Amino acid sequence: MTAPIPIPSLPPARADEIAAALNRGCRCVTLDEPALARGLAEAVDDPGVLAEIRRDRPHLFSATAVFAAPADIARMQAIIDAVERVVALPAYRERALAWAPPSARFDPGTRGVFLGYDFHLGPDGPKLIEINTNAGGPLLNMLLARASSACCREARDAMAGPAATARLEETFVEMFRAEWRLARGNAPLKTIAIVDDRPAQQYLHPEFRLFETLFRRHGFEAVITDAADLMVCHGNLWHGETRIDLVYNRLTDFALAEPVHTALREAYLNNAVVVTPHPRAHALYADKRNLTLLTDETFLRSLGLPAETIATLLDGIPRTVAVTPAQAEEFWSTRKQWFFKPAAGYGSKAAYRGDKLTKRVFTEILQGDYVAQAQADPGERHAPAVEQALKFDIRNYVYDGRVQLLAARLYQGQTTNFRTAGGGFAPVFCAPATACAG
Repeated sequence: MTAPIPIPSLPPARADEIAAALNRGCRCVTLDEPALARGLAEAVDDPGVLAEIRRDRPHLFSATAVFAAPADIARMQAIIDAVERVVALPAYRERALAWAPPSARFDPGTRGVFLGYDFHLGPDGPKLIEINTNAGGPLLNMLLARASSACCREARDAMAGPAATARLEETFVEMFRAEWRLARGNAPLKTIAIVDDRPAQQYLHPEFRLFETLFRRHGFEAVITDAADLMVCHGNLWHGETRIDLVYNRLTDFALAEPVHTALREAYLNNAVVVTPHPRAHALYADKRNLTLLTDETFLRSLGLPAETIATLLDGIPRTVAVTPAQAEEFWSTRKQWFFKPAAGYGSKAAYRGDKLTKRVFTEILQGDYVAQAQADPGERHAPAVEQALKFDIRNYVYDGRVQLLAARLYQGQTTNFRTAGGGFAPVFCAPATACAG
């Protein structure tokens, strides 16, 4: 084990330096592996689930934590609040829905569970790099946080524990109940389907099992199913002989446009089932083109927003612009300043750092529907038994504007990938403890 560097004695105004020093120098293990194994086994009634994860998904969990200063945590919430204020405005919605698929124009009246606000944490504070609507990992990260603790004297003296998780299960279940009430009022919610394409083959299938057990433990009938196995009959959505009330949607066909999703799309658009998250939520939050609106000062001013809200957005979100063939020469000459993302992308697929671009890939970007986002470097964490520093982002799991849980993803390379030794999901600790109380 590499000895941690001494954590300097700093006044509260330098709390960010304490968190940075811990990320740089505290290289011991925070994860209690037996505790995680017990937590997972109890959650799915399967003592072998962690061994299966370690065999098939060896880089799902990191053995160490990430540290964040209280001011940075508060700043992330302020940026989230500012985004939520904009998304609530009719003028913004009109612009965002103008480039959205037809299914997004249907308003089911629900908010959409598990928004993922993903931040890079650099020397200039947190920068919101994207928002996702079916952010994976909340239950996995809840169990990971419960199985983690201070790992060395410097960390123990300087940090507070991860966000309280004692009531987090109830918070998550109540979120699904809230979605149901928004759509169906006081009608009883009986059955929930966790839906994806080929769910057993998905990387986060272990979490589907966690949700299935969680829902059953709270009195719901629950099933994990392939979207292709759903059907519409007598005006309802069915899985075999079971009528489905609510779909926890983990599909990456955000518009429900693919032929294999015809039954789900029909039931959703006919209000025959509650789907969460849904196409409208993705269109309003997660389409990368929306970032061009959220970083356009002229547009933001036209909305009549307070100056403080506009300043928060412009400072907290890297400038994002649409990529057009007409500007090809300019984008190529300045490519090292940009990160290129597909408008409807997810999971860092087909996203490229400009300084790594080849001419061939750049030509493909020009032919696609891409945005360019100003580079905002991720934070760095020196992890145990890993020679090269790992990058990290911080995900805020959010519902109705409120952050439920923070989690980090550690990686090497251009983007998060769950393929890095020592990387994976990691809990976020607030440091220093004296500034994190309350």
